[in-house]
Amino acid sequence: MTAPDMPDPAEHTGLPRAATATAQGMLTLWSSVGDRHPDGGRDRVTVRQALDLTETVTVTVTGPSDVPEITGVDVTGKHSRPASDGDKGLAAVAAVTAVVERYHRLAPQAVLPQIHIDIVRGIPDISDTGDTDAESADAAAALVATRELLHGDGAADAGYSLAPRPTDAELQDLAVSLGPDVPAHLLGGTVMATGTTPGAADLVPVMSRGTRHWALALDPRPLPYQEVLDRLDVQRDAVARGERPDVRVGDVTAVQRALLTDNPTELADLLANDLQSAAVSLRPELRRTLTAAREAGALGTVVAGPGPTVAMLCSDREHAVEVATAVSVAGHTGPTLVAASSSHGTRPA
Repeated sequence: MTAPDMPDPAEHTGLPRAATATAQGMLTLWSSVGDRHPDGGRDRVTVRQALDLTETVTVTVTGPSDVPEITGVDVTGKHSRPASDGDKGLAAVAAVTAVVERYHRLAPQAVLPQIHIDIVRGIPDISDTGDTDAESADAAAALVATRELLHGDGAADAGYSLAPRPTDAELQDLAVSLGPDVPAHLLGGTVMATGTTPGAADLVPVMSRGTRHWALALDPRPLPYQEVLDRLDVQRDAVARGERPDVRVGDVTAVQRALLTDNPTELADLLANDLQSAAVSLRPELRRTLTAAREAGALGTVVAGPGPTVAMLCSDREHAVEVATAVSVAGHTGPTLVAASSSHGTRPA
């Protein structure tokens, strides 16, 4: 791919310009985790579903530059964390930088924007592979917002759009380079990821009918992904010695069939996660939360990813509120919230 003829950079207008995109939270409904390979990798299959919990990322030009430059990041919203906790929007910074560097590579004479990033956080920490769900969503939204900034409506009038617009496939490639969860956030809806970790997974959409309603029991104390994997290995070593049964999630096709119906009870008994027993072993109070959810009438329960989030499938939003309230009354010490499935992927706002 070659760059188009470059106009004089002095013609850059410097017009004020901003672009915004939104990305949804993602919840792991089903996860198969294979035994550790000699090289440390593992075969994984996960089914994830977007939720109506939204991150909003705005990228704003603060001036011209001759190198890719981020002038600042502000993170606000009901699920934002203090800066002292290390949340400085670094995933969004990496995503913006990736799109601007591509632009610079294809249009080396073009004036580049200095960019300020604003993040309005609507996603709590529902982790699947170690990075927080919010940060992965930030990266996906930042990719789309920066593409619009440099290539969307009005970009040429502001002195940009001097390189070919990134295709959706190119954005997916950039997403892969930013983290294992970012491509799923970019695609949205319900998706299945298949591959060997560490490494990029093959991501395909999964047909899903109806709306799923969830109560979520959160815990501000993370469960490190590697620590959960290590405990899983300990448990599977015990299986090899005949000291415990080998219980695994089984075949994903039953989950795919259940998602084709709009009856939530079809999916409820299939929610499963090979990491759940390891997570409960490390955080025994999860067992109490799971029991409280079942006693409150949740249709199905699962520990999401390595935990500590517990997802509880419900029949409708009112039922989800009842289950979330009952779990809190039963002694769950972290926050709870309700959410519904979403068909949206990352998109301009």
